[in-house]
Amino acid sequence: MMDNGGFCNDNYHSESSDDELVDISDVTVNFSEDVPPLDRDYSAGGCKANWRPNNSPKLIDLMDDTVPGIGTYEDFNTIDWVREKSKDRDRHREITNKSKHSTVALLFSISDAFSGWLLMLLIGLMSGALAGGIDIAAHWMTDLKEGVCLNGFWFNHEHCCWASNETTFQERDKCPQWKSWAELMDGVSEIKTILSGFIIRGYLGKWTLIIKTITLVLAVSSGLSLGKEGPLVHVACCCANILCHFFTKYRRNEAKRREVLSAASAVGVSVAFGAPIGGVLFSLEEVSYYFPLKTLWRSFFAALVAAFTLRYINPFGNSRLVLFYVEFHTPWHLLELIPFVLLGIFGGLWGAFFIHANIAWCRLRKNTRLGHYPVIEVLVVTLLTALLAFPNEYTRMSSSELISELFNDCGLLDSSKLCDYTGNSGSTSGSVNATAANGLGARLAGPKLYTAMWQLALALAFKMFITVATFGMKVPSGLFIPSMAVGAIAGRLLGVGMEQLAVHNHERDIFRGWCSPGADCITPGLYAMVGAAACLGGVTRMTVSLVVIMFELTGGLEYIVPLMAAAMTSKWVADALSRESIYEAHIRLNGYPFLEAKEEFRHKTLATDVMRPRRSDPPLSVLTQSGMTVEEVERLISDTTYSGFPVVISQLSQRLVGFVLRRDLFISLENARRHQDGVVSVSAVLFTECESPASPGAPPAVKLRSILDLSPFTVTVHTSMEIVVDIFRKLGLRQCLVIQNGRLLGIITKKDILKHMAQMANRDPESILFN
Repeated sequence: MMDNGGFCNDNYHSESSDDELVDISDVTVNFSEDVPPLDRDYSAGGCKANWRPNNSPKLIDLMDDTVPGIGTYEDFNTIDWVREKSKDRDRHREITNKSKHSTVALLFSISDAFSGWLLMLLIGLMSGALAGGIDIAAHWMTDLKEGVCLNGFWFNHEHCCWASNETTFQERDKCPQWKSWAELMDGVSEIKTILSGFIIRGYLGKWTLIIKTITLVLAVSSGLSLGKEGPLVHVACCCANILCHFFTKYRRNEAKRREVLSAASAVGVSVAFGAPIGGVLFSLEEVSYYFPLKTLWRSFFAALVAAFTLRYINPFGNSRLVLFYVEFHTPWHLLELIPFVLLGIFGGLWGAFFIHANIAWCRLRKNTRLGHYPVIEVLVVTLLTALLAFPNEYTRMSSSELISELFNDCGLLDSSKLCDYTGNSGSTSGSVNATAANGLGARLAGPKLYTAMWQLALALAFKMFITVATFGMKVPSGLFIPSMAVGAIAGRLLGVGMEQLAVHNHERDIFRGWCSPGADCITPGLYAMVGAAACLGGVTRMTVSLVVIMFELTGGLEYIVPLMAAAMTSKWVADALSRESIYEAHIRLNGYPFLEAKEEFRHKTLATDVMRPRRSDPPLSVLTQSGMTVEEVERLISDTTYSGFPVVISQLSQRLVGFVLRRDLFISLENARRHQDGVVSVSAVLFTECESPASPGAPPAVKLRSILDLSPFTVTVHTSMEIVVDIFRKLGLRQCLVIQNGRLLGIITKKDILKHMAQMANRDPESILFN
């Protein structure tokens, strides 16, 4: 009876990772011997290798339509960008050729070209609608902590008082319809890695989207020191990933899907802040690994659709798209660049401190028993936040509300303690007080303003401490709003200090030049805005996208220069202390295989210094293009955990033919055993287009040339590692093979490069993990 049984699935190590692609031995190569010619007859039947077939333009045929699973990737593996782009080019070429022969094919070609724009439209609509719903629900639940609307429990505090006829403008937050609970009782860093080509199953799935949306509302409304912009980027990417499954072009190609995810990242920032242009720049500067020009256009379109959708929903109730609209009436003076730069220095110091402290806390959480109880940690931090925040009105309010208060320029009827100036109760900035002895308007600080300064100083210390402990917990948490809150508090403190300094020293030459009589020459709200940008830049190390987001966020277009000065100073100071942003630090903490484009490689090592095998490594594990049986190939798969194998002409010549992925090889052999008659363990496995003459009665061979990558990327042993690292970054390679005179010597994987770079930077090379 013929042996037609396959090998157990247990022999297929699905946990294989990119660092174990191939194990190369210490191959002894005599470079002085003659290299066999390329057209030599290697097969028994005299079949010459067909290096450039004329009957097909494809170099890789992954049999997507015949064998399910071919060309896909295991979880926690890196995709092969070159292969994915080659697949897409072949698919597009085939569609174009067919469109010339029939009307139906032409219509299909047009729909295929339009599918990308349709997908962007759907992502924008879905993300905008979800963001609007999250904003409305979070605002409602934030107010629900304090009271309820008697006209309808679904109204938040502001909406409840809109329709009331018993509300004055000065006390527009008070109305009989809103009752506090006291009165009634008397009666809340993986996208970037995924965009670099890493596979994390389920991270962008439908259940993640549902859970993230619900928990984001709860987390934001809970009063924790976190924001919703990071989770909204995740939500938008979940929408994109789900919608991609309805389009074949994106469902079957991981590289094309990542172009869509890059656009979705822009959508996430657009709906978080109402900043579509800043969102596109954020995706380009900070998140995306591969960002072609076509993706730029589509990102802009998707962000625009999302912004329009959010504007139609109008979640903030102010008919504006921007989150913190400001309207300053006083131009800034050139000498104010000095305090703006000081805010930039503070932002850089805060960014470096926050990253160091937060990573230390997250490492403690990861390496101790604390990490085993995430729910208890969330409850404890929430309890501490509530207890410590409640006594101070500036920590009791939500971070978004606090930032709006700090950005505010005191107007005619402002009753805030930040606008308490002696002799000018609720006066407008710029009003003239005839009794003011200094002639500069009544801007002398009143007692309530001094109280507010002490409260803000305490709020600054609290926000710095609690944000370090909160970010990284098992709740949806964004970092933009908390960082901006820290900077806005520091900026408002400095702004009020500068304002009072100018008032009390108006006759000095330094202030006389720009402080004209009857006008206010310092705007504390502007300092708060600049401080927010500085602290956000220190944490994220953004520059261009940060400035654009800030002026879109506030509408303060004329204050770009102060924002630029603060952002650049913040980045320089933070980079001088540590070059990693918070996202890069968390990527390194988790051990994700991410090649940071900003990190320079200046060492003079060669490919031969990094490639495997080392001298002490086991023998070379390769496949030959002919001469191996199904049993031998299956044994090689079961005895190793590598993710792929190079194919050579023979064990003697070691001349490279191509590269085959472990997953494709396993699926193809299983498919052959199930569906191809006569395949047994002694059947030959061929990676050629022709087979050698077989003995009578021999079982049929398994031809696997269609899954063979005939154009694997190769370098020589003398290639500089600086060039190799640049190649891996720009092409998104998963691995490259090292050859000399056409003979295979070794392999370099992405993880090998990351380990080498860590070793050169005196870090632990074993910290690069596939978790």
